[in-house]
Amino acid sequence: MPSTHSLFLVRHAIAMERGDEWPDDTKRPLTHAGAARMRRIVKGLVALNVRVDVILTSPLVRAVQTAEILVRGWSPHPELVTMPALDIGVSTARLIEGLTPYGKATGVALVGHEPGMGELAAWLIGARVPLPFKKGGVCRIDVPAWPPTRQGALIWLATPKMLRALGGDRE
Repeated sequence: MPSTHSLFLVRHAIAMERGDEWPDDTKRPLTHAGAARMRRIVKGLVALNVRVDVILTSPLVRAVQTAEILVRGWSPHPELVTMPALDIGVSTARLIEGLTPYGKATGVALVGHEPGMGELAAWLIGARVPLPFKKGGVCRIDVPAWPPTRQGALIWLATPKMLRALGGDRE
């Protein structure tokens, strides 16, 4: 097993608004603009030399679509696994338990939702206040043990705009 693992926490990209057209929150897809921005965010991650072995995603449509964009943006393509423990409202303890089988991976991306991503980031670094994640935002937390404990180190937290700029987007 690697001595240090890098976790990349990713909030899903911009999705359709909940409402009459999308009354079932689990089925809301990404908007065209959200998908396009996420593709540019991936270019920023590639520019940072981010490498992942596996991408674990919430089963909600908007998270799965975000994860699929991530997979297509990296070469070689990382494995993609749907993980119910990344769904909205699942406890951090259950999520950490669900990470156990991925201990051989040096880079693991988790695609999920707020407030879960911010709460997980805070838990991993021993903070009391959740970290803020914009849609498409990403952070890197290195953890010395697997499954992760509260001894992680926040390496960086990047907004979508920062990542798009790193990828060459000058909007």
